[in-house]
Amino acid sequence: MAIATDVLERTVWAALAEDVGEGDVTTDATVDPEARGTGTLVLREAGVVCGLRAAEAVFRALDEDVEFVTLEREGAFVDAGPVARVDGALRAILTGERTALNLLGRLSGIATLTRTYVDAVEGTGVTILDTRKTTPGLRALEKHAVLVGGGHNHRFGLDDGVLVKDNHLGAAGSIAHAVERLRAATDLPVEVECDTLAQVDEALAAGADAILLDNMSLEELREAVSRVARRARLEASGGVTLATVRAIAETGVDEISIGALTHSARSLDVSLELA
Repeated sequence: MAIATDVLERTVWAALAEDVGEGDVTTDATVDPEARGTGTLVLREAGVVCGLRAAEAVFRALDEDVEFVTLEREGAFVDAGPVARVDGALRAILTGERTALNLLGRLSGIATLTRTYVDAVEGTGVTILDTRKTTPGLRALEKHAVLVGGGHNHRFGLDDGVLVKDNHLGAAGSIAHAVERLRAATDLPVEVECDTLAQVDEALAAGADAILLDNMSLEELREAVSRVARRARLEASGGVTLATVRAIAETGVDEISIGALTHSARSLDVSLELA
């Protein structure tokens, strides 16, 4: 999923407004308006590069004539070192530095963590999914980072996918009633969250297209796979870690969703070095 230009620009302007406020007092006082400079964006640890386009957008918002040269491709795994170079007005480079680094470090961290999970289930045929547990205002960028890391996106928001969770079931009264009402309301595939094998049977009988197996043991996951027998897509979720993801994948589920990809990823260490 490529980030739409208008979405990227809105995100960058919001981030700059938060950081710059009424103006960069330090830079404006110490740097001549005519001064130009060259800065190198450096990844200071091993990881998957992600967020170069966002970093470029930051500097272009402050200096439309800036020259931004990528030195590594988006999605490349690098040990450490330069990933991009920016040439332009020195005030723009210094003012945009922290916002650009925040985005680059955050998105590279998500892409790197995602790649680690994807590698952990290699050969099983399981798809690694993200969730909606994203940073408010950064969802499009963070879900892009998951894709760059080799994962896949679950629904983007509440309007493009159906997931009937326990609170919905409480309101609807039953799985069958919830699925029936959704069939009348939308053509979107219907996914139902199930905490027990009995609920799995109910969801299957109701005609659910997909079943989310929430916090089930490995034994329960294997039994669910056997009962469903490919009649619905099966997604495992809940407390998945790098220590457990391979065993979960080997139960035969189709997908594993991991909120930690976006809510717990550590930002990579990045810096900007002036020539």
